[in-house]
Amino acid sequence: MSIILYHNPRCSKSREALTILEESGKEFKVVEYLKTPLSKSALVKIFKQLGSEANTLIRSKEPLFQELNLSISDKKSWEEWATIIENHPILMERPLVVAGNQAIIGRPPENIKKIL
Repeated sequence: MSIILYHNPRCSKSREALTILEESGKEFKVVEYLKTPLSKSALVKIFKQLGSEANTLIRSKEPLFQELNLSISDKKSWEEWATIIENHPILMERPLVVAGNQAIIGRPPENIKKIL
């Protein structure tokens, strides 16, 4: 099973998730999604793996979210939210871990233990 951490090193929760993965002893890959943004198709796949509403992957407290006049209650499709994140990766919730065919948001970071 491949494990990927979508990571922002400036985020304390993301750094905690990195530590949890390192301590797990499992092999994993780190992707700094602000340097290497995810494609729309990759994001849609992750939405499906999360098994929840697409807006759960949105950082609604980011100033850019308000600047773009977005609302978490907007009834946007996975594809619409994916396009927004693809164009503005800072709006993606972090940390995000994908393991095999599952994905989980590491808030709190201990959540990622559920899919390891």
